[in-house]
Amino acid sequence: MDSIFDSTDSVRNANPLKYACEFVYSSPFRLERGGCLSEVRITYETYGELNERKDNAVLICHAISGDSHVAAHDLDDGSGWWEIMVGSGKPIDTDKYFVICPNFLGGCRGTTGPNSINPDTGNRYGLDFPEVTIGDIVEADCLLVDSLGITRLLSVVGGSLGGVVTLEWATRFPDRVLSVIPLATAAHMTSQALAFDIVARNAIQSDPNYLGGRYHDNGVIPASGLAIARMLGHITYLSREAMMKKFDSTRNQARKIETAFETKFSVGSYLAYQGGKFVERFDANSYVVLTTAIDNFDLGSTPLELQRSLKCSMCRWLILSFTTDWLFPSFLSRELVGALLATDKRVSYCDIPSQCGHDGFLLPDEFELYGEMIRSFLNNVSFEILYGGVPLIDRPDRIDYEQILDLIPRGAKVLDLGCGKGGLLARLRQRGGCRVQGIEIKEKYVLQCIDRGLDVVQADLNEGLKFFSDQQFDFVVLSKTLQTVRDVEFVLDEMLRVGVRGIVSFPNLGFHEHRQRLMKDGRAPNLEAGTPKEWYNTSNVRFLTLADFEDFCNKKGINVHHCIAIDTKQQKQINENPNENADEVILVLSK
Repeated sequence: MDSIFDSTDSVRNANPLKYACEFVYSSPFRLERGGCLSEVRITYETYGELNERKDNAVLICHAISGDSHVAAHDLDDGSGWWEIMVGSGKPIDTDKYFVICPNFLGGCRGTTGPNSINPDTGNRYGLDFPEVTIGDIVEADCLLVDSLGITRLLSVVGGSLGGVVTLEWATRFPDRVLSVIPLATAAHMTSQALAFDIVARNAIQSDPNYLGGRYHDNGVIPASGLAIARMLGHITYLSREAMMKKFDSTRNQARKIETAFETKFSVGSYLAYQGGKFVERFDANSYVVLTTAIDNFDLGSTPLELQRSLKCSMCRWLILSFTTDWLFPSFLSRELVGALLATDKRVSYCDIPSQCGHDGFLLPDEFELYGEMIRSFLNNVSFEILYGGVPLIDRPDRIDYEQILDLIPRGAKVLDLGCGKGGLLARLRQRGGCRVQGIEIKEKYVLQCIDRGLDVVQADLNEGLKFFSDQQFDFVVLSKTLQTVRDVEFVLDEMLRVGVRGIVSFPNLGFHEHRQRLMKDGRAPNLEAGTPKEWYNTSNVRFLTLADFEDFCNKKGINVHHCIAIDTKQQKQINENPNENADEVILVLSK
């Protein structure tokens, strides 16, 4: 196949599902919008084994055009839509977890939907299929989970529409979910995203073959309308960067395919091909039903509304967005994160750098980062179930941590700003008794924190701590990060707003060796001992002395309760003339 036709749809087809199972709920199923189904059939697939404790189940939720076939079961089985993620030794490891993937209510791959036979009439539902909500989808899947004897899910994982379903699980059944992993999703659709869905539905419903939704009874399908709807979808799934990379060099080299659509440009050939392939495997009415369900979903458009919706959740959260996703932009994920942090939930978050757009969560391009985050997160959630804690990972940490640990009593709530690899937070967790949260900007450090079982959110300190309320933490730590901050006054104000106490540590430029290097050799001091960093590649943007900082505190009305001065080379505390004899200082502050 020509490489320009490759997409996340490439592995999907209408072939029979070799390992599909069926669950039948034969009682009336009442829907939130007032409809009722006399029975519900759910097609699903499972992978791995449910353990004796029945606490290793992971529910995977598909995107709008997905189905139950998330991965191949064996070499004779066709590829699934998330093959890179699910399987033996993969991040969602079927050697460890019992994976369940159902086709959603309203879908068209076996689960009750518009193309199903209505048992009351003997005809296909068609447009008579009642309107379903995301809540209805979750209620139906909950019945499936019950039928498998599972009372609590280890995790619910999904992207796009599947991500929305994870949010509904966390808020509708908070006591039945230990963790959720929403990817590339949001608490509500943007007006721009709604507009694309509206155009897509109009394209389907205005097709002459739509026939009021009863096209099956007349032996036709609204192929043109459904294909156009899918073309619109593919435009939103890609980013500008991905489209430039894929099509710009061959933009005028049209591919020859059998289609009634324009193919003057290579991107036109791609869209026409994707639209045609989609018609072969998907039902138009299901597309209308599922897009309407996601468009109606809304956990809240304001911070307070979101907080009220999410407050009931009791699970751990890992939220992942993708930088070039303009269907579900990253700011929507940050809104979720902010509401969760404001309600004191355990949440980790990262905005994955990607040029792939919305489809980034299905593609291998950044898989090394987001796949490992999911693997580590699930490992630690399952470890907590088995052992009631987090795995102790032995890694070398900085020598100033002992002094900072001594300043923080057991039972304190601690926020670490610029937490790096999570060394201090890991020590606090291992000591026990502290509720800890990290903030870090670098993706590789976010991953390392998640690997250590820590809750960490990717954020830029220079943008403030607006997610947190006043005095939400007993201690806010800014450890060897102050010198990297652009707006010191703003960050310290925010730090002392959300914390009863602040702990600040930084390298002291007044240290005698630094002074000698500057005066004797005329060379800038290297404040990052043991690293190859120089003045031109250091993350430090300012250099200060203990005396400078004490003067700053006096001018700004900041109380200094305690000061610890350290000679890190000799690993000892300095009491005499600390501004000259200590290369690192730690101060406890308040307003």
